[in-house]
Amino acid sequence: MSLGLTEHKKVDRQERLARIREALGPRSIVLIGLMGAGKTAVGRRLANRLDLPFIDADSEIEMAAGTSISEIFTEHGEAYFRQGERKVIARLLEGGPQVLATGGGAYMNADTRANIKARGLSVWLRAELRVLLKRVQRRDNRPLLACGDPETVMKKLMTERYPVYEEADLTVESRDVPHDVIVGAVIDALAAKLGCEANAPQDAKAHQEHSRKKVQ
Repeated sequence: MSLGLTEHKKVDRQERLARIREALGPRSIVLIGLMGAGKTAVGRRLANRLDLPFIDADSEIEMAAGTSISEIFTEHGEAYFRQGERKVIARLLEGGPQVLATGGGAYMNADTRANIKARGLSVWLRAELRVLLKRVQRRDNRPLLACGDPETVMKKLMTERYPVYEEADLTVESRDVPHDVIVGAVIDALAAKLGCEANAPQDAKAHQEHSRKKVQ
């Protein structure tokens, strides 16, 4: 009976993911949030679970510019970078369905927010300061942290950006747990938002009937 139940649950999970993909249509799942929120790590795993392409906007910007984001900031400034970021994300949004991870400041642009609203489903990976600091300190390629105390900078960014991030379609807490746990929470949120739990009562009833037959 245990094997049958395991197989049933696996089929249920696969069908649920298929319903999410179908309900998504041509739209992209767009991950937003501050640096250290886990957008890339969670995004890759989420795309794998949903069998969708994963695109990292920062990597696409670097390829388009032929240089690193840090160098763009140093040589041209943040305003120049944001202009290019807006154009690259607009182009990427034409290629859905996909999982698209964006830079921390991308969603602050009104045009980008409108574009994401029209062509995607935004998911804010919200994290507490303690979690963000623990993660960002692992890497030294964060232009906005190059000058100043990381904690002070992150607090300022949270104050400025969190009220705007709240406009996202979905919010999922990015906690200090394995990334797969966060992926599961994102999938749960997507399923609820897209109405992909509609068959849950019928599925549960069928599962119970299946279990009774197995016992008999």
